[in-house]
Amino acid sequence: MSREDLRRVFKTLSDPTRLRILALLAREELAVQDLMEILGMAQSRVSRHLAILREAGLLRDRRDGTFVHYRLGEPLPPLYREAWALARRDLERDPLCERDRAALEAVVTARTHRARDFFESLGPEWDTLRKVFDDDVHRARALANLLPEGLRVADVGTGTGILAAELARLGCRVVAVDASPRMLEAARARLTAEGLSGVALLEADAGSLPLATGSLDAAVAHMVLHYLPRPEAAVREMARAVRPGGRVVLVDFLAHDLDWMREELGVVWLGFEEGDVRGWLEGAELGDLRVECTPPRARQRELPGTFIASGRRRSG
Repeated sequence: MSREDLRRVFKTLSDPTRLRILALLAREELAVQDLMEILGMAQSRVSRHLAILREAGLLRDRRDGTFVHYRLGEPLPPLYREAWALARRDLERDPLCERDRAALEAVVTARTHRARDFFESLGPEWDTLRKVFDDDVHRARALANLLPEGLRVADVGTGTGILAAELARLGCRVVAVDASPRMLEAARARLTAEGLSGVALLEADAGSLPLATGSLDAAVAHMVLHYLPRPEAAVREMARAVRPGGRVVLVDFLAHDLDWMREELGVVWLGFEEGDVRGWLEGAELGDLRVECTPPRARQRELPGTFIASGRRRSG
């Protein structure tokens, strides 16, 4: 490493605030507003530090409507890897960074509560509101990936149980998971009314599934990821729960800028880039990846493009 390289590394990583930001973004994807809240700093100061870190190639960013979310770029540029590894180990013992981590958890928890409160307020009324998603089409596409009857399938974020009911009718043994007790009540009422058995209802977060590793043949998240505070963590959990050779299926919106969906439908994220979705599946150690994208459509209201993505858990 040349003297100029060393100077550049020291200049970038010598500022304590930049190290705190890197430590936070190594744990979670965050917007400027999130960092302002956690660090207790003005936007101009946070943005200035982010610009320096991004110029150094240490960050990746993702646009979500009018917001930009940042995360630590991986892998880091070789120039910074050793210095950051040393700094990160030291930061784990820093009291200020411990406070930052507690504030970070509060921000993520608030995301979770916003989505959960939205669904708790709706209950069965969601069946009417969800029609804006045009989700009958998407459900059919997701089901086409599940094939034989008799599979043990998790419907992650089951809502009012529409997909769980369809899977049960196809002969699947279904575990329907949702974080909202009221939505699970609506799902139970639906299943009972339709006389469908073989569906277990579980109250749990998608990022922490109460399912044994390798206990499923498949796991489906249909129009759910955009409501989750940590969609990538949910994909990892789904992959953990399926057996070797089992498949994870994701159906959701592509990245868009339709802010009305955040305001009226309570979504946390305005869709996702295809590359990010592929990255989540690969990061969950899934292979045989398939991603099919559908362009935006206009009905009564403009709708974003959608994707159906799947991956198979590798053997061994």
